[in-house]
Amino acid sequence: MKSEHVSNEAIGITCYCGSCSTAPASHEKDADLARRSFLRSAIAGTAVGVLAGAAITSPRQASAQSTLTPEAALKAMMDGNERYVGGQLTSFDEDLSILKAKTTEKQEPFASVLSCADSRVPVELVFDQSIGHLFVVRVAGNVATPEVTASLEYGIAVLGTKVLMVLGHGNCGAVKATIEGKAVPGQISTLYAPIRPAVDAAGPDLGATIDANAKIQATLLSNASPLIAEAIKEGRLKVVAARYDLASGRVSLLS
Repeated sequence: MKSEHVSNEAIGITCYCGSCSTAPASHEKDADLARRSFLRSAIAGTAVGVLAGAAITSPRQASAQSTLTPEAALKAMMDGNERYVGGQLTSFDEDLSILKAKTTEKQEPFASVLSCADSRVPVELVFDQSIGHLFVVRVAGNVATPEVTASLEYGIAVLGTKVLMVLGHGNCGAVKATIEGKAVPGQISTLYAPIRPAVDAAGPDLGATIDANAKIQATLLSNASPLIAEAIKEGRLKVVAARYDLASGRVSLLS
C-alpha cells in the first residue's frame, strides 16, 4: 500500500490506508475517481500545450510591417540599400530606447535574409533597417543547411516575413576555400559540400561561383521546403538571390 499512498498524495486525494488512518469503506472508489479526474485534467492540459505549440506552425495574424506585399517588402530593402550607399541612413533617427521598447514583447520583421557570417556584411546597416525589421540568419557561405532552413521557415510561418533574400558577397572566403579544396582545421570543411554544386556550375571563377551559390541556395529553399514553396505559391512570399559588393556597399539582385 505504500506506493498507492504516494500516488494518491501526488494527485491531491486524502489517503486512509493503514499507514495513515482508518480507511472508510468508500476509500478505493474515491481514490479511483480521483485518479480518473487527475488523468482527465492531465490529458486536457497536454491538449492545450499541443495546440499552443501548433501556433508556431501556422502564420499568425499579419500586422504592422507584415502587411507589406512581397514586392513592397523587397522595394523597402532595396531603397534602404540606396540610402546606405549614398551615406544617408535613416534607421537611427528614432531614439534607441523607443526602438527597444517597441520590440520587447514581439517582433514583426518584414523580410528574412540568409547571409554569410562575414563580419564585413552588416545586414541591417546594408539595408538601412532598425531593430525588429529584418529576420537575419547568418552562416559562412550563406548555405541552406537543415538548421538554417528551419530558422527561415520560422520567420516566414510565424513572423510573417514577406521576402526571403539569400545574400552572397564579394570575395567570400567560404566559396574561395571550396574552390581550392585544401585541407582546413577543425570542421570548416563541412561547408564544402553545400557549396560544391556552385563550384561545379561556375568554378573556378570566384565571382561567378559566389553568384551561382546564392542562386542555388535560393532555389533549394524554394523547392526543398514545402512550407516555403506553399508560401510562394500562395503569393505570400518572394524568394530572391542577391550579391553584396564590399567596395561600393551596393546590393544587386541576381536573375
